[in-house]
Amino acid sequence: MLNHAGRRAAAATALAAAALAGTAAPGAPATAAPARPGPDPAPRPAGLAWHACPAKDAVEGGRLKGLQCATLRVPLDYARPHGEQITLALSRARHTAKKSQGAVLLNRGGPGAHGRDLAGVFHAAMPKSVAASYDWIGYDPRGVGASRPALVCDRSYQDPGRARPDTVPENAAAERAWKQRARAYARDCAKRYGKVLPHMGTADWVRDLEAIRRALHQKKINYFGYSYGTYLGAAYASAHPGRVRRMVLDSVVKPSGVWYGDNLDQNVAFEKRIKAYFGWVARHHALYRLGKTGGEVAAAYARTRAALKAKPIDGKIGPDELDDLFLADGYGNYSWPSHAAALSAYAVRHDARPLRRIWQPPTWLDQNNYAVYNAVQCRDAAWPRDWNRWDADSRRLYREGYKFETWSNTWYNAPCAFWGAPGGPPPRVGAGRSLAPMLLVQGTEDAATPYPGALETHRLFPTSRLLAQVGGGNHGVSLSGDRCVDHAVAAYLGKGTLPAGRPGPDATCRAPAPPGAGPAKKPGRSHHAAHR
Repeated sequence: MLNHAGRRAAAATALAAAALAGTAAPGAPATAAPARPGPDPAPRPAGLAWHACPAKDAVEGGRLKGLQCATLRVPLDYARPHGEQITLALSRARHTAKKSQGAVLLNRGGPGAHGRDLAGVFHAAMPKSVAASYDWIGYDPRGVGASRPALVCDRSYQDPGRARPDTVPENAAAERAWKQRARAYARDCAKRYGKVLPHMGTADWVRDLEAIRRALHQKKINYFGYSYGTYLGAAYASAHPGRVRRMVLDSVVKPSGVWYGDNLDQNVAFEKRIKAYFGWVARHHALYRLGKTGGEVAAAYARTRAALKAKPIDGKIGPDELDDLFLADGYGNYSWPSHAAALSAYAVRHDARPLRRIWQPPTWLDQNNYAVYNAVQCRDAAWPRDWNRWDADSRRLYREGYKFETWSNTWYNAPCAFWGAPGGPPPRVGAGRSLAPMLLVQGTEDAATPYPGALETHRLFPTSRLLAQVGGGNHGVSLSGDRCVDHAVAAYLGKGTLPAGRPGPDATCRAPAPPGAGPAKKPGRSHHAAHR
């Protein structure tokens, strides 16, 4: 559940204050491991034909204003470079300095999050000298947004037009019903995109990055990736270590857990994070009146959940939708005040209006994000095909007290149990000391990509440096208002400056304090996640 975009549409608001924005079909499988450096059988891409982005883009609306746009044709199947082609949609904010430091490719994660707006986001958020020295390249990965084809499968799985069934199954019949829904989603994807899905894994995305590099006529690329984008960047650096100049990986995926294990780890981490949020709400009991302890707030949440199960708001906002909203509070603390106020209004005053205002059904882009999320993760690695394994793990974790996310995460990923194409093996991750130094940025309390993932990646890349935001629980740290982190990132991108190596994290920043309590405010939409 790296990117809960779509079904987890509300999690897009989790990073609302961040300037950036934070865990397959029938047919023969594509080769999973990225090609090793060497002669490239694919024809050299032609130069990109850049033009002014439209004022009102069909996918991004007006968020591409002032940017240049282009498209790139790449092979659907890199084993057949002259066969069927697909289209990648790109954007660019050009360098304005006399001396360019090259291009920075940007990926906000997912897998499946759109990205063309990121060129403008980074150009505006970086210090002027750094912003001016690079071409900032945003792009919609294969299957995403304005790239073609863009994947959308059975929309009723996330948005049946009414409140979804409770993710926590009451009995065996309820669990079977969810299994049938997940199987139907996987079958619909296979029916719609049978030729495409075998070529949607991270290995193909790595090859797309290399095609973009070549089309930009860059000997080496710079790269900035969040969340899943860290895994993509790590896989690219492993396959093409000689093509990396500078690379920032923020909120780092644990490579050894791809992807079933990483999602189990999330279930544990999100329980800790939601308890931290409920404790924050309790400290502001005078305002929210939901309880003086975290346990009392959790009980108020449980009562609200039960009430919405008995009678969903407008027939559409039930317990599952409530969990969607509050999952955002595990991703980031930006929405803590507004969500606490909405919960208080319903639980204390029986006023549903604030919950009604902040809940939004999944958009087309959310549905697209979710389809690509599945297409990549189901293709990347071997998932359990015996449902007894999913059931046993979910029941065990729920029984052990990890209740907030476990079953919703199960159903979010359940289509991978029924995917038409086999998964794996995942790309190899790791490189030697010849790789240019990279910067890893990680909050120690991040629930979506827990801290051990950054430690593991740090070990796999001995030239990397790890900057830990101590106490930070927000997913997506850079450009979110932490001056300590942002200074380190700017120093690295601007001049290549990195902290000296030492055991454990190489440098630390103290996480900013959570926001203060206040009345409900309409949350903004995150630049980081289209949701995971």
